[in-house]
Amino acid sequence: MRALALGLVSALALTVAVPLAAGPALAQTAQETAAQQTAALPTYSAAQFFETTSYGMASGAGLAWSPDGQSVLISSDATGVFNAYALPIDGSTPRPLTTSGDVATFAESYFPNDARVLLSADAGGGGSELTHIFVRELDDTVRDLTPGAAVKADLLGWSGDRSVFWITSNARDPNVFDVLAVDPATYETTLVFENPGMLVTAMSRDGRWIALTKPVTSANSDVYLVDLQGDKTPRLITEHQGNIAYGTYDFTPDSRSLVLATDEHGEWNQAWLYDLATGEQRPFLQADWDVMFVTFSPSGRYRVSAINADASTRLTLLDTTTDQPVALNGLPVGNIANVRFNADESRITFTLSSDTSPNDVFVADLGTGETRRLTTALNPAIDEDQLVKATIVRYAGEGGVMVPAVLYRPRGASADNPVPAIVLVHGGPGGQTRRGYSAMVQHLVNHGYAVLGANNRGSSGYGKTFFHLDDRAHGEADLRDIVAGGQWLRDQDWVADDQVAVMGGSYGGYITAAALAFHPEAFEAGVNIFGVTNWVRTLESIPPWWGAEKDALFDEMGDPATDAERHRRISPLFHAANIQRPMLVVQGANDPRVLQVESDELVAAVRANNVPVEYVLFPDEGHGFLRRQNRITAQEAYLTFLNTYVRK
Repeated sequence: MRALALGLVSALALTVAVPLAAGPALAQTAQETAAQQTAALPTYSAAQFFETTSYGMASGAGLAWSPDGQSVLISSDATGVFNAYALPIDGSTPRPLTTSGDVATFAESYFPNDARVLLSADAGGGGSELTHIFVRELDDTVRDLTPGAAVKADLLGWSGDRSVFWITSNARDPNVFDVLAVDPATYETTLVFENPGMLVTAMSRDGRWIALTKPVTSANSDVYLVDLQGDKTPRLITEHQGNIAYGTYDFTPDSRSLVLATDEHGEWNQAWLYDLATGEQRPFLQADWDVMFVTFSPSGRYRVSAINADASTRLTLLDTTTDQPVALNGLPVGNIANVRFNADESRITFTLSSDTSPNDVFVADLGTGETRRLTTALNPAIDEDQLVKATIVRYAGEGGVMVPAVLYRPRGASADNPVPAIVLVHGGPGGQTRRGYSAMVQHLVNHGYAVLGANNRGSSGYGKTFFHLDDRAHGEADLRDIVAGGQWLRDQDWVADDQVAVMGGSYGGYITAAALAFHPEAFEAGVNIFGVTNWVRTLESIPPWWGAEKDALFDEMGDPATDAERHRRISPLFHAANIQRPMLVVQGANDPRVLQVESDELVAAVRANNVPVEYVLFPDEGHGFLRRQNRITAQEAYLTFLNTYVRK
């Protein structure tokens, strides 16, 4: 488990054959031809890429279908700011349910018997992460159900009989999240469980059981069970020796079993079934990759599960009455996610995306398998056929460790027309660069940059051994994996070997700054997006609501009380005098994870070296940019900076 969550998220070389007898003039002609072909490809602006609409489904803990079954609840940034919408399943225009012009507002759930809607929004302003739960009433007014200046709350789910819904809230103690039941008629709130300091992960639909996880270290965690009909004392159900990570997926709909996640039996997270009455455990779902999630339809007839197969989501919708997957017809190639069932389980809605197409919302009839597309997210000004599909490559890192990566190669890139390139570093620590649509990546590739999304050692998705290779060694071999990624790009004959940059957000921003500080000649420039620069301060300023995960984080990164010397050694701020290459820094002023001062101080220190530094600061953003105009501004800054300091 990587609690910090500081995150953003083999190609054959194409050569032009030239006879050995050909002189420089012919070779030049080939280069000119390749350049002309590249120039003929359409290019699109950052605004055009980000005028693509982002769609998201209602929370998996909520009810996505309207009571009359005619609409599904979605979130969309169609106006430039996320708001909640009712999307008719006949494919007509979404109806706005909220109209916020500044704070992103997300759809959580319909009410079971009327058109009221649960919403979530950042009550502390843009980027504070102090989310509250709101209700949109039948008269369109919006009411805060979880008031309080320092409160953070989330929807946990509805009871099976829909008589109450549950939320988690840290109102009593900023460091822990209690479970509260809310009466949907009166909004009266009742404390159901006072949390002693663990992570609430699931609640059974009959309202009797709560599952909790307790991280011990980054490699070792336990699951506890609370019987609300008993003494409400958490009971350990995963007693073990050594480093085994346990977690939970969900309770079964009949509230008789808990689906556990565990890596006890090999490299991969598997799903095991824990019988609540007997305590018996048995295998439930196993694969040669991590099981990402397991959920169920309301009755339990359908099981939805997915594995993380080499950076792609491979989802299965299983009819448990036949033990056969449900076939969905007429879908484009892509990753299905966010499956939501209607009340009688005759239909589902879901999202589908690919490398070249952002999330779109679909509806399917489970009886016939027929599907219908409800949205078209990609800006119609962009020709999807001109966008680039990713390939998976692997390159050698330090000590023979093979580093997986997601590669985007621009059209027209060849030995006669080599292109500039970027090593893109994910957030985390412990995140993963995965296949799927990214406006940021596609815009850069569309403008001629190769992008290598490197999954350095310590990344998730490749087994627990690989995942833990960087424990208490951050900024060392994992950083050198990124440097090796830059060299791998230079070794490709279609990459300009003097035009390679490094770029990343959050932990990836840290690695970017660290690459420039500790390997000052490895890259031509770096783009640091809200990256940690001073680990001593970052680890000392962890938000209070991370209380249950802090011990595991400190186990992995080191405790600032005892490991401050190492933290200074790996922090770019204290070695900024080494930085020789240009840097772009992009930061949200309200970021609670990587404070603005981290970027302010690094910018000042690098400028003192007389090294070009550009700084973009958004006063209304946090750890990630939710406003469309800010995303466009950031994207334009990336391209302008790279064109100035990398492209030659």
